[in-house]
Amino acid sequence: MFVEKAIRNDSKPEFYRELADQLRGLLDGEQDSIANAANTSALIFQMLPDLNWAGFYFLRQPNELVLGPFQGKPACVRIAVGRGVCGTAVEKAQSVLVEDVHAFPGHIACDAASRSELVVPLFRDGKVFGVIDLDSPLPSRFDGDDQAGIEALAAIYAASCKADG
Repeated sequence: MFVEKAIRNDSKPEFYRELADQLRGLLDGEQDSIANAANTSALIFQMLPDLNWAGFYFLRQPNELVLGPFQGKPACVRIAVGRGVCGTAVEKAQSVLVEDVHAFPGHIACDAASRSELVVPLFRDGKVFGVIDLDSPLPSRFDGDDQAGIEALAAIYAASCKADG
């Protein structure tokens, strides 16, 4: 059962462990990928400070990501694999942490206020089927602890969904 509670912890790894527990409770018993993506993005946006966007892109064709549920300003609807931070994460099948998006070649600016970004791929059966994308108006907002924490949340989300998303 999901019970939202404030997480007050100075340790990022512990913060993400508690957030992972909340996400497990939130997604417990629900297998719909869209409903789970909507609740996952809302929980992340609510609980992580200094974000201006949190959401999903799903691989709907072999070479294109399509916007999924998110929190924040309207976003780019389609992103080619290999383009921008999201497309690069899919192409490389690994997380991409960008301290300054203005220094990232080919960055796609959906929100001009974004300064840093973290994109984590979603895996099913060893293949990427989408990404979780987080943007912040602060440079260097994300670090290795954030990356590890969001990777854990991505795994929880992926495991919760039946193979439709």
